[in-house]
Amino acid sequence: MNRLPTFRARRQQFAVLRFLATAANSRSTVPQTVIEKVVQKYAVDLPAGRVVRAGDYVMIRPEHVMTHDNTGPVISKFKSVGATKIANPRQLVFTLDHDVQNKSEKNLAKYLRIEQFAREHDVDFYPAGRGIGHQVLIEEGYAFPYTLTVASDSHSNMYGGVGCVGTPIVLPRVIKVEFKGKLSPGVTGKDVIVALCGSFNKDEVLNAAIEFTGEGVAGLGIDDRLTIANMTTEWGALAGVFPVDQTLLDWYERTLKKLEFSMFASKSIPPLPEHPRINRRRLDALRAMPLTSDSGAEYASHLVLDLSTLVPHVSGPNSVKLSTPLPKLEEARIPIQKAYLVSCTNSRVSDISAAATVMKGNKVAPDVQFYIAAASSVVQQESERLGDWDALIAAGAKVLPAGCGPCIGLGVGLLEEDETGISATNRNYKGRMGHPKAQAYLASPAVVAASAIKGYICGPDSLDANRLPPTGAPSFHTAHAGSGAVAPATSGTEELLPGFPESFSGRLLFVPQDNVSTDALYPGKYTYQDDITLERQAEVVMENYDTSFAGTVSSLLKERPPSSDSPNIKEGVILVSGYNFGTGSSREQAATALKAAGIPAVVAGSFGDIFKRNAINNGLICLESPELVGDLTEMYAKDGQRGAGGKDGELTVNPGHMIRINMRDGSVFVGGPQGEKKYKVRPVGASVQELWICGGLEGYILKSIQTQS
Repeated sequence: MNRLPTFRARRQQFAVLRFLATAANSRSTVPQTVIEKVVQKYAVDLPAGRVVRAGDYVMIRPEHVMTHDNTGPVISKFKSVGATKIANPRQLVFTLDHDVQNKSEKNLAKYLRIEQFAREHDVDFYPAGRGIGHQVLIEEGYAFPYTLTVASDSHSNMYGGVGCVGTPIVLPRVIKVEFKGKLSPGVTGKDVIVALCGSFNKDEVLNAAIEFTGEGVAGLGIDDRLTIANMTTEWGALAGVFPVDQTLLDWYERTLKKLEFSMFASKSIPPLPEHPRINRRRLDALRAMPLTSDSGAEYASHLVLDLSTLVPHVSGPNSVKLSTPLPKLEEARIPIQKAYLVSCTNSRVSDISAAATVMKGNKVAPDVQFYIAAASSVVQQESERLGDWDALIAAGAKVLPAGCGPCIGLGVGLLEEDETGISATNRNYKGRMGHPKAQAYLASPAVVAASAIKGYICGPDSLDANRLPPTGAPSFHTAHAGSGAVAPATSGTEELLPGFPESFSGRLLFVPQDNVSTDALYPGKYTYQDDITLERQAEVVMENYDTSFAGTVSSLLKERPPSSDSPNIKEGVILVSGYNFGTGSSREQAATALKAAGIPAVVAGSFGDIFKRNAINNGLICLESPELVGDLTEMYAKDGQRGAGGKDGELTVNPGHMIRINMRDGSVFVGGPQGEKKYKVRPVGASVQELWICGGLEGYILKSIQTQS
């Protein structure tokens, strides 16, 4: 790794001093949740005495910022705006983890450029093979309790497993999720989050920050917490944070002992410098300055799950919103062709041990391919020492390098057409792990291993039904429900900046589907092709959802009437879809591909916040109109329900309507065979307008630099 000892010591001293100072200053007379307190620590340019609350827009200076393979385009943007120096190199971390199986000359050259840039600017760098970035950040202490660390990847939610908060651009509403009871033997953290995604599947936590509480938390190990926090992304949340309790402190003590043991010393060999982030002083500071939510702190909602009523669950097929108790799914004996123990979700030491315990004395079924990849090289080394790694290989598992691989649809072992796979990963969106016509299920490592042995989805023989609660839905309820609804559009008007259109208009295209993921919008296999053109992005947009989508948009653009040539009107195809549009991965190409295809605006019931942020930063307008979505669903969706295409089964509906959106007052006019109807959306503000005028955030930054110079 690229670091000088002098920087290490200096950074450590600064971190401890900052921790103590900010913790001491975080007290206020206004009750705050622990998440609000952490964000308060990292907010900048706040007015004196301002207390950060949910709903506030804040500027933040994170403790650390991690980028992975997408560091390539980040470097390009850095250079394109004329930047020459990084303000704080110690803030950044580069980890290469996504396309590590790709040994092409082109990819290796990209990796080399990233490493050279890191060395030139003294940025911490972890090469391909070291592991998945999120796991590395946990192991190396970049993600640490009571800090705010962000990443150019949507699974930075995982840091909440150790009490670290992910990134808000607006401090989201905070939801309390209370765990009661204790998990039965054979039930894991993966089952908890799979059940939560399936039980609370009506956007109860969409774009919220989750605070996990309750008596049941203490019984969850750190690996289980990391798994649950990791998949709060799929649940729809922006962060999922566990408390800093004795269980976590004991885990850090064990981690510190391992580090100290590895840094041996003798009379002739001086001790190595202590770890810059996981060290005695920092752990003592955690104990001395605990942060907890105040009595009277406000929560948007309070959800309760009784862990003692939970049996193993399986997610899918092809949706995290569908979860089924394992005993019920076993009865169907669903055959599989591939199984996966990979990803940052469930490839830690305890996960590999659980799978190895099931595998010992057995073999992978003849018609099944079972792929394994450790979350990091440290994990693999420890699993090898314990004998678990070799046990899996002896049973017939195929080894992949520590990295993302099949989870994001890269490398070998992807699902082929009509194949079915079961995986311990976090996402089973259509087409993500291979062919769009494949079926993907998610489950715990033990269930994945057992399924690989028998060739169909099942639990391990060691799973004792007599020690499990009755099969069925777990006991859950909403103790307090906040509105969580989209605020109604106001009747006021918005001042428009010079250069921003007064209206967006064009043909309306309807996708009658909720939870359209970024994998559907822009397939992962294209994500790390840094030199892909906007024209090519336009050709593959929505490929994993509807292969005819790009052609339909292109045809509609050719059919449009001659332009009015008015600079006040932006024409194109206006896309309308359901709720939680853009859920999933943080890839910005999901937004740029839509815009490149000729879609200047998207109207939806609601948006995934990460997608909406990327859209704003790239000049794609996002507007919410539940009423319009409801009317189109009733008129054109099969059986009046989103999820099964149009009335004739078409994935994308072209109803022949024209739509015009007045950006000054938010009036929306939709005209068709039945006449014209008026709707209302909330107009975008000045900041969004300015980014649009500049062509996106990159153009805005370039303009700012030019203005300063």
